Amino acid sequence: MPLITLILLPFVGSLVAALLPANARNAESTLAGAIALLCAIQAGLLFPEIADGSVIRQEIEWLPALGLNLVVRMDGFAWMFSMLVAGIGSLVVLYARYYMSPADPVPRFFSFFLAFMGAMMGVVLSGNIIQIAFFWELTSLFSFLLIGYWHHRKDARRGARMALTVTGTGGLAMLAGMLVLGHIVGSYDLDNVLVAGQQVRDHALYLPALVLILLGALSKSAQFPFHFWLPHAMAAPTPVSSYLHSATMVKAGVFLLARMWPVLGETDAWFWLVGGAGTATLLLGGYLAMFQHDLKGLLAYSTISHLGLITLLLGLNSKLAAVAAVFHIMNHATFKASLFMAAGIVDHESGTRDIRRLSGLRHMMPITATLACVASAAMAGVPLLNGFLSKEMFFAETVFLDAAPWVRTALPVAATVAGMFSVAYSLRFTADVFFGPKAMDLPHTPHEPPHWMRVPVELLVLACLVVGILPAWAMGSFLAAAATPVVGGTLPEYSLAIWHGWNMPLIMSLVALIGGVMLYVMLRWQRQMGHIEEVPFLGSLSGQRAFENLLARLSLLARAGRRGLSTMRLQWQMLWLLGLTVLAAVLPLWLQGMELGGRGLLATSPDFVLLWVVGCLCALGAAWKAKYHRMTALIMLGGAGLCVCLSFLWFSAPDLALTQLVVEVVTSVLMLLGLRWMPKRDKTVMPQPSTLLRARARRLRDLLLALIAGVGMAWLAFAMMNRPFYDGASTFFLERALSEGGGTNVVNVMLVDFRGFDTFGEIVVLGIVALVIYALLRRFRPARETLDLPEQQRFVPGDLRTDLVNPRNAGDTAIGYLMVPAVLVRLLLPFAALVAAYIFMRGHNEPGGGFVAGLVFSSALLMQYIISGTQWVEAHLPLFPRRWIGVGLLFALGTGLGSIVAGYPFLTSHTFDLTLPLAGEVHIASALFFDIGVFALVVGATLLILTAIAHQSVRSHRYHARLMEEQQQQAQEAEAAVQQATAAALARGGL
Repeated sequence: MPLITLILLPFVGSLVAALLPANARNAESTLAGAIALLCAIQAGLLFPEIADGSVIRQEIEWLPALGLNLVVRMDGFAWMFSMLVAGIGSLVVLYARYYMSPADPVPRFFSFFLAFMGAMMGVVLSGNIIQIAFFWELTSLFSFLLIGYWHHRKDARRGARMALTVTGTGGLAMLAGMLVLGHIVGSYDLDNVLVAGQQVRDHALYLPALVLILLGALSKSAQFPFHFWLPHAMAAPTPVSSYLHSATMVKAGVFLLARMWPVLGETDAWFWLVGGAGTATLLLGGYLAMFQHDLKGLLAYSTISHLGLITLLLGLNSKLAAVAAVFHIMNHATFKASLFMAAGIVDHESGTRDIRRLSGLRHMMPITATLACVASAAMAGVPLLNGFLSKEMFFAETVFLDAAPWVRTALPVAATVAGMFSVAYSLRFTADVFFGPKAMDLPHTPHEPPHWMRVPVELLVLACLVVGILPAWAMGSFLAAAATPVVGGTLPEYSLAIWHGWNMPLIMSLVALIGGVMLYVMLRWQRQMGHIEEVPFLGSLSGQRAFENLLARLSLLARAGRRGLSTMRLQWQMLWLLGLTVLAAVLPLWLQGMELGGRGLLATSPDFVLLWVVGCLCALGAAWKAKYHRMTALIMLGGAGLCVCLSFLWFSAPDLALTQLVVEVVTSVLMLLGLRWMPKRDKTVMPQPSTLLRARARRLRDLLLALIAGVGMAWLAFAMMNRPFYDGASTFFLERALSEGGGTNVVNVMLVDFRGFDTFGEIVVLGIVALVIYALLRRFRPARETLDLPEQQRFVPGDLRTDLVNPRNAGDTAIGYLMVPAVLVRLLLPFAALVAAYIFMRGHNEPGGGFVAGLVFSSALLMQYIISGTQWVEAHLPLFPRRWIGVGLLFALGTGLGSIVAGYPFLTSHTFDLTLPLAGEVHIASALFFDIGVFALVVGATLLILTAIAHQSVRSHRYHARLMEEQQQQAQEAEAAVQQATAAALARGGL
């Protein structure tokens, strides 16, 4: 199977899982487990191809001109991570089948889980650094959904937001670093980047690129000072915690560090930044883990500590240390996944994770207790277990480090102290929970879980034993294949033997084991005496409080900036926006200058001059009439737009003219809806002379700004058209529209072919805008009751016709109701649809296209709303605008993906001829289907936006009317109360 199936298959499974019924837990877990197992098997079968250092690479052209192709590559290191992601993922799915409650929305869980697996596969298998950044952010998004899975819990929502904020922000910094790195290398292809290490390190931008990439990697792997988010992610279900901590999410950061080690490593900056962060995290995480009372909290801080160990190894600038880091990544995945599952079993069966309440569980759960003890011993680095081997290699690297004398002294001490911490919190996980007297006050009576729930733990613990006893046989070839790409292709000499004789690393291990046991005994005695209530020395320090305090201060700063710069008045907002835009345009021209070309001028045409005199008068009339009558101003504005349309025709741009004409219609409807929001003028109040003076000064200011902007744009257009055409860029589309795009309408060919990706992005944005407007306004849709109008004029609330013809706020006089017979407008719809189809079909060779056709058809449908009303339209023409948007996006995306399937870049057009029985030979371009998507999305977005605003405007009108009625009723009640009080006082003779 193609390598890309390792990425696509989990995403496809995610969509299928989301559609399964909520009560089909077996089907959902079977689907997720089968997909994870299939990916693991496929990755495992590829080992012979990468075992000798080879790279499997598959490339799909997407945007080759920008150096952005979809590249999937697998070397030994990516293979190792693929096996961890898919292999441990399959075990977690089996475990989750029995852990998750039938009351939980299980389809949503497995859908998010598979999507997260696909995103992680994308990170480790991407062969393009921008592609890595894309999947990197997807892991942050899907981990947010998984951590906040129980969204009814406050701690889950808070932990998910914190994780997304920290890792997402770091991901943006990493993206900037990837862009800088690609600029240095001259390519975003990972293979080119990996061989350009010396070039990158010698470049002046090396340090900025390093810092930005490290921000992403260290924040993702919860390294100091970004370590605080990980413990709060423990609000996720235990299967999620097991998966995130062992094989995914937090391992993505160390994956990136190891991946970039040949490029960014072996410098002093790398040593101090990466090594310093790793050392601080190693010690801080281990220290905090000893004082946690929650089982998952203890494991979370232990994960932070072990990730610090891996980060420190990668920061030592030693190939042997990099090999040890890769080895510990593999070992940590096995024992940490099993420990989280064991903690979940304890929680599932006893009803609590509080270590202070748990005791003596070995009597009730002997098998689980044995498994947890073995996995904890591996985490502590006990001999004959896998954790001991990689920790021995870590101790050896700290001892034989080539660095400053004080570093060579301090680093082994720090490593030994961290080893003591590891033994102490491992003993707390086992001795305090599974040994001692039986706990009697637990929510549930503990017992062994179902056998298949325990099977994943048994398999992982077995791996810890096998690797610890027979390391060379079990892991020798796998470690060599995984570590070779990390160190740049040449492995250093190392040994996976259990016994290396008496040496300093072994002595450090013994000191760590003995010292850790003594530290645990001392802390337990202190805890029993009540001397330890919180973390000593660090109890007042909280990463969560610092994070929330930072967010609060940023919010206050933003609020102060908003108060100082923003205003609720639209005129001032437009003034600032337009003024800054003009300044931004004038400044480079002022500094650089711009000369006119030498093309000859055409003779002045009186007709064209007259056309623009009319257009200018319409524009000035719109500005002047807006003060007195808004409808007249809107009509004058339409006249100015019509002059622009005729100008496009004058300059031989029929496509633009047609688009401008239809846009004028839709914009007029939109502005008519906007008039409902305008306050009605009170003619009885005479403005003061000072007010009139300020209003005139404001209008003069606005006129000058408009003249500057308009004249400036006219001058720029004239300067560009005054230049002669140059061969190459100026004639590129003219020469290739027919031969490569299959059409003679250059504008349309550009939109759907040469610049199809831009168009695709634009319609995506248009669809998002429409959906956002609908989502914001749908909760304000009024009830379906009639307005207080005479029977013959009664309209359904939310009708566009109610909004467009209601005279309340349209101007100083009534617009008057439209008197066009509804039957004529209904008969007009088929004719308009035929015109839209004609414009659409001719668009590739003549003026037209999907965008214009969509606006024409939308205008015809809007007429049905305006004349016939919403009730009739929804009864006879169920349009479902959101479905139009979805279908449009699917058509556009499907066209682009079809090109990839055919082996061409994304959205590459193809033309072919068909011979039909009656029509004969028909010439078809693949861009036709892309244009269908544009057409459908424009129709859906236009209708959704306008109808949503119409519903909201009616609701707003009703709200204000109801508010006035309530105020009048309150005034009447107050007056009645005063009259009653007066009457009572008169009766008592008090007045």
